[in-house]
Amino acid sequence: MEKKELQTVKDYNQDKFTKRILFKSGESVVFVLNFMPGQELPTHQHPGTALFILVLDGSGTVTIDGEESVLIKDDVISCEGDEHFSFKNTGVTPTSLYVVLSKIPNDKYAQDI
Repeated sequence: MEKKELQTVKDYNQDKFTKRILFKSGESVVFVLNFMPGQELPTHQHPGTALFILVLDGSGTVTIDGEESVLIKDDVISCEGDEHFSFKNTGVTPTSLYVVLSKIPNDKYAQDI
């Protein structure tokens, strides 16, 4: 068993969003994305994977295949890797997303940024 504290990966940067890896096992990775108000994750895909997201703190707008949806704390979503995905913190407070990505295409998806 491995235990970590979420507070240690809620790391906000005024210049860009951050990604902090919690766990990596086989083809799966768990990480936290942190956004200051106005920061965004550009549209991208995760081919061959499944994506699960829990909003830990804050709020924002997720866009999946062109369809926008507002997310708030405690909302959970899932999408397939072939769907086009983006997120923007449209709120006034920092936002943290708990992300599970299964069957990662390669190791670059399991690195801090």
